Amino acid sequence: MEDDKFRQKMHFAHIDSVSIVNVGTYDLAVRSLFLVQCFFVVVMLTVASPRVIIAATTDAEPEANRRDLQATVANLVGEVRARATTLEGSSGMRYSFQSFTSAHKLAPGSISYSDFVIVRLLYEATRDAGFWNMHWTITNMPPNSDRVWSQWKAVKVVSPLTPTAFAECDELSALYAFLVEGAGVRSIGLLWPFPNHTVAVWVLHPANAAEVRVVVPTSQIFLEVNDSFATKKFNPWHQKTIYEYKRRDVADSFELPRPLFDFFLQQVNKYAGASDSTLQEIRYLREGVFLKYWTAEVAARDALSRKSGLHGGPAEDSAAFQSFADDMRSQNPQ
Repeated sequence: MEDDKFRQKMHFAHIDSVSIVNVGTYDLAVRSLFLVQCFFVVVMLTVASPRVIIAATTDAEPEANRRDLQATVANLVGEVRARATTLEGSSGMRYSFQSFTSAHKLAPGSISYSDFVIVRLLYEATRDAGFWNMHWTITNMPPNSDRVWSQWKAVKVVSPLTPTAFAECDELSALYAFLVEGAGVRSIGLLWPFPNHTVAVWVLHPANAAEVRVVVPTSQIFLEVNDSFATKKFNPWHQKTIYEYKRRDVADSFELPRPLFDFFLQQVNKYAGASDSTLQEIRYLREGVFLKYWTAEVAARDALSRKSGLHGGPAEDSAAFQSFADDMRSQNPQ
C-alpha cells in the first residue's frame, strides 16, 4: 500500500492539453494530487454497492453478444485465448515480442510466442488505466482480486469514460496473475519490490538458458512514462522466491454482467494489436479522463493528432488511436 512518505518525494510534471505529458514523473504526480484531493471520495466509491457506471456503451459485437455464450469467467478466458491466437499476426504483438527477446538475449524459439501474446494482452487489459478500464486507488485490501470481481458483478452500465473497478497495486497484480494462469500460461507470481508496493512477475525457463524473471507492473507507481512491461526499475531477484499464483479468486462459473463481458471483448478487438508505445500513450490519455485532468474531447483530439503523426505507421496503431477518439466521443456529442 503506497504511503505518504514516498509520495513526498514526488514532484509535479508540466502538463498541457496538447502534448498531455511532458516529463516522466507525471503519473506519480497525478496519483499524489488525486490522493490529497479525493481520498474520502474514493473511500466512499470503493465501498458503495451496487455500483452503477454512468452512460451506456452502445457498440455491439455480434460474436460477443451471442445468447448461447454465457458471460462466465471460463468463457471470458476462452474468448481472450481465441482472440490472442488471432492477434499473433498483429504488428504490435510481433514487434513487442522481437523487442522482448532481444532485450533478454533470448532465441525467439526458446520461449512460447503464444504465451507471450496472452501475457501481453492481459497486461494491457488489466493494468491501471488499461483498456479494461481498471483504476488504481488505495484500498488496503488483501493481495487477491476478490473485491475486483465483486465490483464487476455490481456493474449495471458500462462507459469507456469511467473505471469498471477500483483496485490497489496488489489487487491489480493478483487479478492479472489469476487471469493469465487461468488462460494456461505458467508461471505468474507476485513481487514486493518495496514493503508497500506489489507487481506481478512472469518466471520463464527458456530452453537451454537460465531462468528469466519478467516484471509486469500493473500500475505506474514509482515508474515513469517510458516504463512498461518488463521494466528494469524493479529487481525481480530482490525476492528469493516468486510463488506461482494458484489461488482461485472466483469460480469458472462466476458470471459477469453481459454489458461488461461484451465491453471487455470489444476492447481486446480495438486495442490489443497496437504497439507498446501507442498503448502507453492511450493509457495516459485514458487516465487523464478518469482523473478529470482533461475532458474526453481533449483526449479525443490528442489521440487523433497522434494518429496523424504516425505518417503511415502500423495500421493497428492508427486504428487504436481512432477507436480511442471514437470512444471518448461516443457519449460526448459535439
